[in-house]
Amino acid sequence: MATYAIGDIQGCFDEFVDLLKAIDFDREKDTLWLVGDLVNRGPKSLAVLEYVRALGDAAITVLGNHDLHLLACAYIDKHKPGSNDTFQDVLQAPNCDSLLTWLRQQPLVHRDTDLGFTMVHAGIPPGWSPRVACDYAAEVETVLRGDQFKTFLDHMYGNAPDLWSDDLTGWSRIRLVTNLFTRLRYYYPDGRMDFKHKGPLGSQPSELTPWYELFRFPDNVQSIVFGHWSALHLDEQAMHAMRIYPLDTGAVWGGRLTALRLDDRQFFSVPSKICLPIAD
Repeated sequence: MATYAIGDIQGCFDEFVDLLKAIDFDREKDTLWLVGDLVNRGPKSLAVLEYVRALGDAAITVLGNHDLHLLACAYIDKHKPGSNDTFQDVLQAPNCDSLLTWLRQQPLVHRDTDLGFTMVHAGIPPGWSPRVACDYAAEVETVLRGDQFKTFLDHMYGNAPDLWSDDLTGWSRIRLVTNLFTRLRYYYPDGRMDFKHKGPLGSQPSELTPWYELFRFPDNVQSIVFGHWSALHLDEQAMHAMRIYPLDTGAVWGGRLTALRLDDRQFFSVPSKICLPIAD
């Protein structure tokens, strides 16, 4: 019996199957944690969604920005798939409605106090503990699962506001919480988020700091797994030291698809079978 966290799949279904074979995954005994971005850019988004949904309680996924983009394109007329989007197989599927209904029921943050791990797609803001992050995530989850979900998807896009305040209300608050959990990478010294820079460490302007370098755990046993940042490339020693585990290793860009066994923090990976030119 084991729990495996897996990085961004992004429609790379064949690599996903290869990785499950590599870890000898048994759905009757094991559990998968999926860090979001199940879909888009890769060739088989529909197969990924169908497979993960069929796993039932054996799989726990959080929502990533590409998952939310799929929902917006499906439900909001003015949001159309872009030239780089590859989830048309989902939008054209006979079971599209049921898959999207399932997708919007998924959380933004998942926390297991027994394992000592919290999972999020992009990051957790400095000053928010994992427990507090779950409380803020619940605000968005309630809207996304409720009758106002289309209004939420219509207001979701945008970089403003980019500075957190407890006084924020309405769609500005919901948008910022969503961006924090699904798009976060760097902070400016004044606490504003940067949405432009996504390259490896050292490529960003000197005033930008990765979110995890500012984050402080409330104790010495908790850890965070996340995805979203395929160019980050932290080494294992640094990850173990910080208890910060970025699992997006760029499968859709010709890299690898990676799993971390949470029980003993052992890594597993398989090579990509595709290569796309520009990551985001």
